[in-house]
Amino acid sequence: MPGPKDLDPSSSPRALLGAELRHARERKGLSQEALGLKLFVSGTFIGQLEAGTRRLQPDMAPMLDEILDTNGFFTRNCKASNKSKYPEHFAEAAEAEAEATVIRHYAPLLIPGLLQTPAYARAVNRAYDPTATEETIDEWVEGRMERIRLLDHPTQPLLWTVLDEAVLRRETGGRAVMAEALRHVADMARQRRVIVQVLPFSAGAHKAMEGSLKLMDFSDAPPLAYLEGPGTGRLEDDPAIVAQLRFTFDLLVASALSPEKSLALIEAMAQDYAHEEHP
Repeated sequence: MPGPKDLDPSSSPRALLGAELRHARERKGLSQEALGLKLFVSGTFIGQLEAGTRRLQPDMAPMLDEILDTNGFFTRNCKASNKSKYPEHFAEAAEAEAEATVIRHYAPLLIPGLLQTPAYARAVNRAYDPTATEETIDEWVEGRMERIRLLDHPTQPLLWTVLDEAVLRRETGGRAVMAEALRHVADMARQRRVIVQVLPFSAGAHKAMEGSLKLMDFSDAPPLAYLEGPGTGRLEDDPAIVAQLRFTFDLLVASALSPEKSLALIEAMAQDYAHEEHP
């Protein structure tokens, strides 16, 4: 794996903490593994903290200050580094996503956030919380659209998405919203900005039937997996588990339609939704 890059401490609070953690650890002559042992975490996790792809948890900050003799630096700055506009269960994953070079995502039920249109995102968030105010929904949609700016770069991150056929057929927000949403996915695929495959119902049972799966690779940190359920989410960094989840994604790709056939299906369904909305 390439050596760690020099983070710009001014770019974000997490970058500041990561740069300071690396400096303090090296000053103490500790490897990432040795420091991890003292904190009851893996050396991989320490590396991800230093790379800015993981969040420093509040209960760990005082332990770091004591071990590294940093005079309360991590305790004082931990809260600021953990501020986020995203829901708590997704905040760390969203922040890691912004640093990823490759994102592989299996979506069993809905279009992934990075490929959603504003109208589709609004329908999804309204379904998540039917009693939320319009102002709250507006904030959530705005946050979703801000995440999508990751794809403004012409090549990074590489986004490879496998959509279950249920994603195409679950009418979310009405037929006009679905037509627009599927056309947007197709446009992104035609522009070669993302790789999109559809896992058809005819593929039958498969290894990821229990839920969504997101895999993230980084230039300067070990890969992460994100597993999500209703109102919950978990980042996984254990190398053996991440490798097994990568194998799961590979199996999904093998069972899915080719990108060309997937694009044809997505565009056909977008056309069907549009025609049914305007007979």
